[in-house]
Amino acid sequence: MLSTLPRHLNGHVLTPQDAAYDEARTVFAAHVDRRPALIVRVEGPNDVAQVIAHARETGCELAVRSGGHSPAGHGVSDGGIVIDLSELRSFELDAAERTAWAGAGLTAGEYTVRAGERGLATGFGDTGSVGIGGITLAGGIGFLVRKHGLTIDDLLAAEIVTADGRLRRVDAQTERDLFWALRGGGGNFGVVTRLKYRLHPVDAILGGLLCLPATPEVIAGFVAEADAAPEQLSTIAGVMPAPPLPFVPEDLHGRPVVMATMVYAGDLEAGRRAIAPFRALAQPIADLVRPMNYLEMYPDERGPRPAVVARTMFAGSVGVRQAETILERIGESSAMLAACEIRVLGGAMERVPADATAFAHRHSRIMINVAARYDPSTSERSEHAAWAGGLAAELDDGDPGAYAGFLAEEGEERVRAAYPGATWERLAAIKAAYDPDNVFRLNQNIPPALGS
Repeated sequence: MLSTLPRHLNGHVLTPQDAAYDEARTVFAAHVDRRPALIVRVEGPNDVAQVIAHARETGCELAVRSGGHSPAGHGVSDGGIVIDLSELRSFELDAAERTAWAGAGLTAGEYTVRAGERGLATGFGDTGSVGIGGITLAGGIGFLVRKHGLTIDDLLAAEIVTADGRLRRVDAQTERDLFWALRGGGGNFGVVTRLKYRLHPVDAILGGLLCLPATPEVIAGFVAEADAAPEQLSTIAGVMPAPPLPFVPEDLHGRPVVMATMVYAGDLEAGRRAIAPFRALAQPIADLVRPMNYLEMYPDERGPRPAVVARTMFAGSVGVRQAETILERIGESSAMLAACEIRVLGGAMERVPADATAFAHRHSRIMINVAARYDPSTSERSEHAAWAGGLAAELDDGDPGAYAGFLAEEGEERVRAAYPGATWERLAAIKAAYDPDNVFRLNQNIPPALGS
């Protein structure tokens, strides 16, 4: 296979014999251990087009890696070829227009640092090491979701190499269907190499961690306050046993807590007033919320990769009854760390019409992620998957949706939940137009519509 790759590739090709191979094939999902035949660190669209052509000629499975954070491990193939975008790190900021072109290999943290030098930001997720390519194509739900919407709501254009090897620049006026599909439809339509974003003035924020004792009343109260809060405030509340962190008293280690990340992007005094009701829910165990630069929300994340199983879902509410269930089930889990993450949505995200992008869940009020971190040497993944699925089923209040960016390998039914009804049908038709042979299938896959 190696001998048939074009010899004039600019990028670097790694094989299993190379010293850097094992690190390059490692992804964030610790349960994934795949060995691709080749990893190609591309240096531009021409490299991408040549690798796609080679994969089509040989029938090799093709994986595309931005930051490697796919819960399903889609950034690496077993026996196939990986297009590694990590060398695509260009960044061109137009401060006057408040826009930036960025290479798809940049991480959210790197982008935020570069934009933050001018007091500007685009909202990504909540993890700095995530690649901007992957999170953008999934939708992007993060620290600025209520004030500025999803990441895709600030996506102005993209450059993409499609299955026919063509480099296309798409936006709201050019190849509009493909641009619509990229905003939430994942990696089904080609390899995105550059993205153009809108930037917002985001410099000093009121942000950080607020740790509260977890009771049913505190959890329900937190969700209610987050829903009623000004749109400048976005929160991510994790209900879990208190980990042994320096700011948590030792006698509280293992006791249920709400570990809430708070970001108020606006006037600091108004932010203090907005956060006051959360502090009043209970005596805080730790209150690390303070004025800071926005880029401080993306700390250094070095450390071992955790083995985690998770279930993502949307819900309409989390009240006292649901909070009681969360606490009971977390207490029953045998995982090293069991948690239920609650993100109250709405605001700017909700004001975009549901059919404006391939992300169809604009009116879902809350996103819940049930997760269990476990030691694979002492317990089976299936045990924790059953626990996560069971708790998610108990919290189901009728919203059938799922967020594609947090899906693992969960089957077509769950992919269809991410892209319900007319969204699926439109995506399948666009897939048939741009990738009729389903070359890009190692993803939350949308097969091409038959007969299109």
